[in-house]
Amino acid sequence: MKESILHYVWQNKLFVSQEIKTTDGERVEIIDVGRINTDAGPDFFNAKIKIGDTLWAGNVEIHTVSSEWNKHNHQQDKAYDSVILHVVLQADSDVYRIDGTKIPQLELKFPQQIETNYELLFSQQKWILCADKIDQVPSIVIQSWKNALLTERLEQKMSAIESLLNENNRHWEEAFYITLARSFGFGTNSQAFESLAKSLPLSVLGKHKDQLFQLEALLFGQAGLLDLETYDDYSANLKKEYEFLRAKYELNPLEKSQWKLLRLRPDNFPHVRIAQFAALIHSSTKLFSKITENPNLTYIRTLFAYETSTYWKANYLFGRESKVRTKRLGEQSINTVVPFLFCYADQKKNDDLKDRALQILEQLESEQNAIITGWRSLGLHVDNAFDSQSLLQLKKSYCDEKKCLRCRIGHKILTLPKPE
Repeated sequence: MKESILHYVWQNKLFVSQEIKTTDGERVEIIDVGRINTDAGPDFFNAKIKIGDTLWAGNVEIHTVSSEWNKHNHQQDKAYDSVILHVVLQADSDVYRIDGTKIPQLELKFPQQIETNYELLFSQQKWILCADKIDQVPSIVIQSWKNALLTERLEQKMSAIESLLNENNRHWEEAFYITLARSFGFGTNSQAFESLAKSLPLSVLGKHKDQLFQLEALLFGQAGLLDLETYDDYSANLKKEYEFLRAKYELNPLEKSQWKLLRLRPDNFPHVRIAQFAALIHSSTKLFSKITENPNLTYIRTLFAYETSTYWKANYLFGRESKVRTKRLGEQSINTVVPFLFCYADQKKNDDLKDRALQILEQLESEQNAIITGWRSLGLHVDNAFDSQSLLQLKKSYCDEKKCLRCRIGHKILTLPKPE
């Protein structure tokens, strides 16, 4: 048996709790199992356990068999002197601290069905391990888990935003500009877009925001995408304008090789996205400040309602004409607004603004991708971006990592009763 299931049983108190005794016959009362330790040292810390007539406060170490204590050299490690109870599946030897004092041991007893469900779950070769069991999980469990997952996802994004703010002297507009730029890359070119934004400060673009042609020249030139074998009139003029602006601001363009086109739909080509990004900058001033002042989805949609220059309505690449039509970004980038707004509200201790940010997610349509299609095929409701964002978090952070023991859905499945 894997040690991870013993951690799971201990953490969730799924063990048989009546008449627990140590291997030496002393009565054990588990008051608090402690908190799981994700760093080096004992597995659980700050546990409270009554052994005999003595109440102990300290740490708990878990192994499949007792002899692993010495195998891992815990008997020579001061970090393990604080262990008050050694929890094992099988006690095959006594264990001691550095000073030679004996550590009480408990053989963990729990329902056999947990191990059976565990083995069945992890033997599956499906899109997600619980694909054939998830329909047995009550919808209220799934909904409460989705709420927690969305919070977890937002907290992760907040951490990245905080780092970006520190890099930019706590300048919210600049950090938002970089984050927004990244969203225009749609995964494939996200890093390239972020590098582009960091190499071309918003203060530089702001000086030319009234001239869409100059914005395109700066962005395409800085992206390295004006290094062409052949030029049409438009790209040649952009190149000429960029060379002037490059010298003026002492810019160093990115490598063209950073940008990817393979297997992308033409609407997602970096050229189209850069043209759209230029149009957004051209049509907006202090974008993030406007959003914080009026965090209303209808209003935010007006801020993102822009059109590219005429050239990009008829081209996907330089010199490659296409049918004339307006290429719109859709609402994907509005998803970027929510974690930024949530982070801002958190730092300003504005709970009302936090709620407004979450309401925006509830009003936005869900993402359309293979992961969301997969969840829908299993019968899960994905009604809006709130749902889809939480389920993306579930798939990437739990299902893909096989962290079923830390998942509320996995927990429910592992504790399902044995079929009649």
